[in-house]
Amino acid sequence: MAGLPESALVQTGNNVLIGGFIILGPESEKVIVRAIGPSLPVSGKLADPILELHDANGGLLMSNDNWRSTQEPEIIATTVPPTNDLESAIVATLPPASYTAIVPGNNNTTGVALVEVYGLN
Repeated sequence: MAGLPESALVQTGNNVLIGGFIILGPESEKVIVRAIGPSLPVSGKLADPILELHDANGGLLMSNDNWRSTQEPEIIATTVPPTNDLESAIVATLPPASYTAIVPGNNNTTGVALVEVYGLN
């Protein structure tokens, strides 16, 4: 897998946090993608990030708002769940390709957020 953590000021409309990563072949890789805001040690942090996972064509694969709302057991099993319940996370097994994680604020809120991807294989 190739990709780095990205942080940015999340605003409204198209001014959201976008982070890309690549699953290198030939095997699929299990990953956790996290959208962090409330637990960041900075002022002006995003209070409630939403996380969208998109394929190389821009198609929405999965989304999450508040990580405990979906996939809670899978996320806990990774040993790296977000520390704040308002943060978002997705666990997925992805075939080799390019992917994009998009982080807007819930209800058009704004602030600093971080998107991270960890390989779990």
